[in-house]
Amino acid sequence: MEQSMLHLSLLILFIPLAGFLILVFFGKKLPRQGDWLGTSLIGITLLMALYMLISKISSMSTETLTYSASWVILRNSSFGATSIDLGFMIDNLTVVMLVVVMLVSFLVHLFSIGYMKGDARYSRYFAYLGLFTFSMTGIVLTHNLLMMYIFWELVGVSSYLLIGFWYEKKSATNAASKAFIVNRIGDAGMFIGIMILFIHFSTFTFEPIFSGLAAGDLPFQSTAWLTAAGILIFCGAVGKSAQFPLHVWLPDAMEGPTPVSALIHAATMVAAGVYLIARMFPMLTAEALIVIAYIGAITALIAATIALTQYDIKKVLAYSTISQLGFMVMALGLGAFAAGFMHLVTHAAFKAGLFLGAGSVIFAMHNALHKKNDHHTDAQDIRNMGGLKSRMPVTYWTFLIFTLAIAGVPLTSGFLSKDEILAGTLAFSSLNGHYLLPIIAFTVAGMTAFYMFRLFILTFHGNHADESRISGLMESPLTMTIPLLILAGLSTFVFYSFNPLGASGGWFFSAIERPASMIPEALQPASAEIFNQAVKALHTPALILSVLIAGAGIFGAVWVYEWKKSSADVISQNFGALYKGAFNKWYFDEMYQYVFVGGTFILTKILRWFDEKIIDGIVNGAATLSERFSVMNRWFDENIIDGLVNFTAWFMGILGFVLRRLQTGKIQHYLAFVVLGVLVFYFIFV
Repeated sequence: MEQSMLHLSLLILFIPLAGFLILVFFGKKLPRQGDWLGTSLIGITLLMALYMLISKISSMSTETLTYSASWVILRNSSFGATSIDLGFMIDNLTVVMLVVVMLVSFLVHLFSIGYMKGDARYSRYFAYLGLFTFSMTGIVLTHNLLMMYIFWELVGVSSYLLIGFWYEKKSATNAASKAFIVNRIGDAGMFIGIMILFIHFSTFTFEPIFSGLAAGDLPFQSTAWLTAAGILIFCGAVGKSAQFPLHVWLPDAMEGPTPVSALIHAATMVAAGVYLIARMFPMLTAEALIVIAYIGAITALIAATIALTQYDIKKVLAYSTISQLGFMVMALGLGAFAAGFMHLVTHAAFKAGLFLGAGSVIFAMHNALHKKNDHHTDAQDIRNMGGLKSRMPVTYWTFLIFTLAIAGVPLTSGFLSKDEILAGTLAFSSLNGHYLLPIIAFTVAGMTAFYMFRLFILTFHGNHADESRISGLMESPLTMTIPLLILAGLSTFVFYSFNPLGASGGWFFSAIERPASMIPEALQPASAEIFNQAVKALHTPALILSVLIAGAGIFGAVWVYEWKKSSADVISQNFGALYKGAFNKWYFDEMYQYVFVGGTFILTKILRWFDEKIIDGIVNGAATLSERFSVMNRWFDENIIDGLVNFTAWFMGILGFVLRRLQTGKIQHYLAFVVLGVLVFYFIFV
């Protein structure tokens, strides 16, 4: 079994890469530009991942399979030889995440055949999907931090290519650049955290790092350094999973094709941060976890308030994604490990379904509007929709199931995972006194139900303001509706637990258990056993409260948008500045533009002034001084040095002239000179 797992892992990793290479070089020469090839290859890897999942889970084994090979050996006089290894680590967490990545990737490939048909860069699009899948698979399979970081950056590159796929649109290129730059900020923190561990443990591999911590070997023998390393590595998750304060890139990334939004921003890339936290959980101290929990809670609340006010269907789903990712991060931070990871899996199904359903609506709206030469109406604005229920029945009913799931309605997968998280917040507050976390969690749950049913009602119910705009609107083709039906089925409870009111007795909770902490007991959070007992004791109150709050949110949306008993405009006016702030996304973009971008420009101006006035001033002053010195030196040379030389030459000439006159060649003259000299000598010295 171990060898088969290794071979399958290698195939799952490299088949998408092979698809990328074939399509990027030969895609346009293949029939239908190779869409069938990319989709088929991902379908094969999905079957392999399902086989690995079934084999691993059915064996009832929690054993971790590790495969490692030496890559580079570093030789240092202080530390000796240090081996940098490449390898895989396969456990239950790995195989579940592999299935999530491959399933969503396959359905996005299938959906894209209809959605992207006729695009000028059709083959390149499927090539980029393969590159992204390869990169994401590497993150899931790796057994060490270095490989994870390499694939982490590859995910960033491939997401940049997909977000900016329609690069002729300035908004798309700006969004791609923004996503890339913002993620680099988080990745820089992650890199520093990784290097703290490497410098101390001389390895990037998880197992020896965790073993060293279990033996009491802390980074630099300091609990503060361990906490700092954990928080810094979490910075990578803050970037990739769009957590506060680096959440601003995700809504703009909706500029990419809608299937890309489902792949990257619903189930895979943004889930990488949550997977990172889950993988590094054994080394996280209680202090690091509480920071993680509050970052997740703040993110969930901020994003939910913004989603309440948006009208772009993809923007609503984008902020919903940020909010739900905050839920997952919060759950892992407070110790609800299985619940948080389960919400990652359930959210992958219903959020991918919501994005693909939105894509189906946008696709139909574009076709209907373009047939009437209406190129000015926004096909993504839900105020231009309404009345689509009868025209798009498959999209309607599947979208309803996805909406019920994200709202946390019983009999859906979202209810199971969200209910466990809410119970976890109550348990955590009862053990540690952090009562703000459950308040935020339950508030966000109610807000989620409200804004999602607001979106659903405005999109599919009611009468359209201008029926002529959608008179020719039709259901999407089978390549687009089949993925919706599959994801709708996966959004029901039966795939995770046969108990519709509790996930703890299902196979998922049995397979995904909270890993033991590898750090000294004084640094650990509450033990899994104590935490689970508190969750069980509070499960029923949490269930009742969550159903009531979700029901209140749904009822509020129906009251305002379906029955129109209250005016949404009047309500928004009553909230005044709060509504305006939420509608403008709490001015995060403007604040970052003013503080960081504007600050950078101001800094560059200051540096330019310093360079021109100080640095160049010193250089130019030195040049001027040198010039003045050279002029003085020239004058001195010409007038003093050359003057003395010329005077000497002139004097010697005169002297020579006089002496020539004395040299007559006559003996009597010479005798007269001698007599004259004697007389002069006599009169002077005698």
